[in-house]
Amino acid sequence: MTDELLTRREGVLGVIALNRPKAIHALTQGMCTAMSAALTEWANDPAVKAVTIEHAEGRGFCSGGDINLLRQSALTDGGEAGRRFFFDEYQLNHQLFTYAKPVVAFMDGLTMGGGVGISQPAQFRVATENTRFAMPETGIGLFPDVGGGWYLSRLEGRVGQFMALTGARLDGAECLWAGLATHYLPAEALPEAKARIAAGEDIAAVLASLAVTPPEPRIAAHAGAIRKHFAFDTLEQVLASLESDDSEWAAKELTTLRSKSPQACKVSLRQLETSLGLETFAQNMTMEYRLGGRVLVLPDFAEGVRAVIVDKDQNPQWNPATPEGVTEEMLDAIFAPLAPEEEWKPL
Repeated sequence: MTDELLTRREGVLGVIALNRPKAIHALTQGMCTAMSAALTEWANDPAVKAVTIEHAEGRGFCSGGDINLLRQSALTDGGEAGRRFFFDEYQLNHQLFTYAKPVVAFMDGLTMGGGVGISQPAQFRVATENTRFAMPETGIGLFPDVGGGWYLSRLEGRVGQFMALTGARLDGAECLWAGLATHYLPAEALPEAKARIAAGEDIAAVLASLAVTPPEPRIAAHAGAIRKHFAFDTLEQVLASLESDDSEWAAKELTTLRSKSPQACKVSLRQLETSLGLETFAQNMTMEYRLGGRVLVLPDFAEGVRAVIVDKDQNPQWNPATPEGVTEEMLDAIFAPLAPEEEWKPL
């Protein structure tokens, strides 16, 4: 086990608390495997009726995965350590998705990347006024993995495509509006919610009784524009549609989109389009594992992390630099099956 992940029993609950406050609880490989072990143990314990996932001390729920490990792997070992991390993280994502007991994720704070991967499979997903939810991977040359292809592709009104491409941050009210959260509670009500659930009260009834009406979701004002401009499965069409709109909102989103990795944006669009046609979450994770292992070692990932996280100059030099430079043949190679013995599959 690791002290970066705390697990305990409270009444009928198995409690998982992320405990890496200096990194806003970003997931390491050890945290993923420890979480999987706890879930396996509780699955076979009749005294455990439900599981909650929360953060321990500090701010945020979970800011993502261990980006520094992934970048070092890309630069030093051809992505081998990164692929091992993806393998274990995706096992955890699938385990949560298929878990037989109810899971409650308290998304109280920053919820990004890997944090999305451990909250979206939960039957109950609680947002608060502190929630800031995003899949910002195209800004560092990646794509919305950890099941992002499955969840985002199934949102109404092309909101998922909008989020995947732009990395837009949604607050708690917007998460509830989009369907990414099931309940909106004030943060001050979370201790009572957890205590009552641990005491054996019905989870849905507890959350409903403590839920409040959230503020008006700001994104709703742009729902029509999102549906219109992000209706396409090619990046060039999305850009052209935004260019044809002289509104301030379209100009802002166009500027945002042009700052992202063209390769990552094209991978993300095809990922969501492909995922929507898949029958099982396991099939989605098999696809995302193929993408992860390959995109990890392409130039844009190490460059994106350098620009955004290491040097923080916010000036990545993408390769290819334009959407037109990312060919269908390049995408075909990224999406191609692995050798049978190398494919991801549920354990």
